[in-house]
Amino acid sequence: MADPSTYRPAPGQIPTSPGVYKFRDANSRVIYVGKAKSLRPRLSSYFQDLANLHPRTRQMVTTAASVEWTVVGTEVEALQLEYSWIKEFDPRFNVKYRDDKSYPSLAVTLNEEFPRVQVMRGPKKRGVRYFGPYGHAWAIRETVDLLLRVFPVRTCSAGVFKRAEQVGRPCLLGYIGKCSAPCVGRVTPEQHRELAEEFCDFMAGRTGTYLRRLEREMKEAAAEMEYERAGRLRDDIEALNRAMEKNAVVLADGTDADLLAIAEDELEAAVQIFHVRGGRVRGQRGWVTDKVENVDTAGLVEHALLQLYGEETGEAVPREVLVPALPQPVQPVAVWLGERRGSAVDLRVPQRGDKRELMVTVERNAAQALALHKTKRAADLTTRSVALQEIADALGLETAPLRIECYDISHLQGQDVVASMVVFEDGLARKSEYRRFAIKGFEGQDDVRSMHEVITRRFRHQEQPSERDEETGKPRRFAYPPQLIVVDGGEPQVAAAQRALTELGVTDVALCGLAKRLEEVWLPDEDDPVVLPRSSEGLYLLQRVRDEAHRFAITYQRQKRAKRLTAGALDSVPGLGESRRQALLKHFGSLKRLRAATVEEICEVPGVGRRTAEAVVAALAERRPTAPAVNTATGEILEEPSDQVTRASESGKPQPTPGVDISDEMDEMSETGEPT
Repeated sequence: MADPSTYRPAPGQIPTSPGVYKFRDANSRVIYVGKAKSLRPRLSSYFQDLANLHPRTRQMVTTAASVEWTVVGTEVEALQLEYSWIKEFDPRFNVKYRDDKSYPSLAVTLNEEFPRVQVMRGPKKRGVRYFGPYGHAWAIRETVDLLLRVFPVRTCSAGVFKRAEQVGRPCLLGYIGKCSAPCVGRVTPEQHRELAEEFCDFMAGRTGTYLRRLEREMKEAAAEMEYERAGRLRDDIEALNRAMEKNAVVLADGTDADLLAIAEDELEAAVQIFHVRGGRVRGQRGWVTDKVENVDTAGLVEHALLQLYGEETGEAVPREVLVPALPQPVQPVAVWLGERRGSAVDLRVPQRGDKRELMVTVERNAAQALALHKTKRAADLTTRSVALQEIADALGLETAPLRIECYDISHLQGQDVVASMVVFEDGLARKSEYRRFAIKGFEGQDDVRSMHEVITRRFRHQEQPSERDEETGKPRRFAYPPQLIVVDGGEPQVAAAQRALTELGVTDVALCGLAKRLEEVWLPDEDDPVVLPRSSEGLYLLQRVRDEAHRFAITYQRQKRAKRLTAGALDSVPGLGESRRQALLKHFGSLKRLRAATVEEICEVPGVGRRTAEAVVAALAERRPTAPAVNTATGEILEEPSDQVTRASESGKPQPTPGVDISDEMDEMSETGEPT
């Protein structure tokens, strides 16, 4: 436990300007980020008598070893910088919402020639119209299925659409009337786009005009005795009404607003958000957080708004944001929201009327979410605690290993040798801390040497955090050391890892290995393994950690192998990017004709200069095949092998390499639990 007085800034050293500050621990890891309208009084409040501090604040300042700050011009800039640093450093003492869901949205790709209606997750794309988010993807599909009867917009993928164009026959939806079949020319691009825009208008809440128009057309058709057409229009109206019933009107004035409510206790808080568009609830989402810092409801609201709108722009930020308590001060947050939207945003607490009644409903959902979370976590936390304690008892550790790192080696017959490092904290996977390694110290297959190299590199970089990755140029960052290292393997792998730790002088990290055959736990310098009961929660946790490391290693090894197998003859030409490679192949038709071309002929391709042309000629001369490929059944001379590899590279699909036995690969795949 550190004494805050050892790193307290000197009197008068702290400025009185707005700014953002960071507390770091003894390993220089950022553990807390905060902002202040005036840095001096805010930072001074952390260095008062420890007895007067909140327990969470006291734990933070005694964990920290230094503090630093950055001065900014305004409170809005401080808010933006605080959000950026929290996203970058993920401080352990800041409120973090555990939103592990990827909420789906209904998307209409208006940026395509033939817009497509589909379910989308992840970041927003330009030119795509979004509705939602929704709690479940099936809710979107039910709505779309009802609306396609009236708005038969394309829903198929690009591959299905292209295939239908080639064969001149639409898919099943085209035959049953749920797609206008633009792939075969039943409608023009303009007519299809008009359908997509009408679909968007209906989803945006402009429903009354369209329904009245359908009712008028139905009556006209009945009056003219076109009963089949009138019956279809009647069914269309019923389908639209059923779709509208799924999103009942909650605000009569057609409001666009987000309502945010919080239910909290001393340790945790649950956040619920209702997205209201056109007066209807279009989506719902929720988060849960541990109150690791001393923060009130207004502070939780501010954190939630940063989480919710930090990556959003334009109409994704509504005109109104209704909250249970206003952040203090409220002006910087309101200005920041207005900048994200591009116009003013009304941030306020509803006091009466329909909006207050809806806020009560959102608060009720938040309270239920917190109660459900506590029920689930109680059982889950108990199980994880038992597992960690069983591991500590079996390995003779003084305390439970709250941070576990596991390492695995993967290769295919000695090629593309890689390693993985996965991290579990408090019994849960922490994927942001995962790392992968390409073995560089030697060639060939040697799991023991590979394990020694990986452990050495990981703990050497622990002492040298400023080194940079050779491929990306980014700093290699490792978090604080683990309490336990698990290696995938038996006695040889454990001995190699222990030798690496000894060479680096690491003595405060426990080590064990988990052998696959009998699930035995091997310890350094022990002749006999530790055998945990098959029903042990500790063994189950070790298996989960080991299997996750195995999966992560195999995924990386397959990526490297696919990249090697799909490498073309032009990939090694310096300065020749993907666009110019495609231009060269398109201009000459094949790699064989490109190889026969002169420097002057290659220079005729737009964007290719003489130096690049000479490099292309030299690279193709080095990789000239010794003999052409021959069809053994017909005797026909086929394309050169390098042509096949290059075309495989263009399609992104790896081609089989002659002479490679894939039986080992099948064994690796089966071990991951994936279908072979």
